Amino acid sequence: MNESLHMLKRLTDATGVPGNEGEVRQLMREYLEPHVESFEQDGLGSLFGQVTGDAEGPRVMIAGHMDEVGFMVTRVEEGGFLRFQALGGWWNQVLLAQRMDVVTRSGEKIPGVIGAKPPHVLPLEARKKPVEIKDMFLDIGATSKDEVAEWGIRPGDTVVPHCEFTVMKNENFLMAKAWDNRIGCAIAIEAAKRLKEESFPGVVYTGATVQEEVGLRGAVTAANLIRPDVAIAVDTGIPSDTPGMTQAEGLSKLGDGVQVIFFDATTVTNPRLVDLIVDVAKEQDIKYQLDLTPGGGTDAGRFHLSGIGMPAIALTVPVRYLHTNVSIIHKDDYEAAVQLVVALTKRLDHETVQWLKEG
Repeated sequence: MNESLHMLKRLTDATGVPGNEGEVRQLMREYLEPHVESFEQDGLGSLFGQVTGDAEGPRVMIAGHMDEVGFMVTRVEEGGFLRFQALGGWWNQVLLAQRMDVVTRSGEKIPGVIGAKPPHVLPLEARKKPVEIKDMFLDIGATSKDEVAEWGIRPGDTVVPHCEFTVMKNENFLMAKAWDNRIGCAIAIEAAKRLKEESFPGVVYTGATVQEEVGLRGAVTAANLIRPDVAIAVDTGIPSDTPGMTQAEGLSKLGDGVQVIFFDATTVTNPRLVDLIVDVAKEQDIKYQLDLTPGGGTDAGRFHLSGIGMPAIALTVPVRYLHTNVSIIHKDDYEAAVQLVVALTKRLDHETVQWLKEG
């Protein structure tokens, strides 16, 4: 496994639900440190490294987010079963019989599986309905509430999907949990690495926010900390290349490049910024896909409202099976995203940023 794949494995195998991103933050610091001059960290835990091209130039923010959708233990039943609360958006139908890990305060990962009342005892009509999360439980093989306590588990502990990073038979396809949004973390790291060797007309703050999956919370505090002139959220998007999907539901395919999001539920992207990005992509022969996400949003939705407002955009990697315990990306889309973020940053001088703001 090469260095790039090893980084992706470590990032996706790591645990980091909203509000408990410490393991991921440690990895971000480790990978950024050789390429940045200093770090900025806000009170919630968002972390950014500084790379200076021109100290008098615009401040550009490149932001993934550390957190993944997951769960929190809320109650321990007398028989040793765990009840849990979703952290982030989950579709109930993807949960039953899925393997999970409970992460204790000591860092131990205790395996379990999500269960519910078996269909064999349900009326026919009840079998046709999705089971609600409140009716599910986590079976960790404990026999009593006391045994769960002996294992160091208590309400508030993290629960995450169990899925190890896997290079698929077609090695361009990578399978893992938490691509949303460890791929954005990887883009931010790789951008720092490449910008360190380049000339560019500003100061870049590259890293990742926290608590994006529970309301874009870290985006607010991070933007207050960095005070960027332009913000780039590097995140994940929906492809339409699986059976049943239509062009009315999505425009992108895995392997066809980075998604340039011109509209989502939280942002109407500055049209001049979209035009600039498309021009840069064409000039540099970078694969890109114009797309929209009317049913979702990214940290760009908070970035563009911070301070007195700023140009902000989401550049996303298409991911199959978002917000499940396992998802798939294409390596070419990751590389295209890194290339476009770096190329765009090199174009953001004072004159261009002012032109964006006047649009």
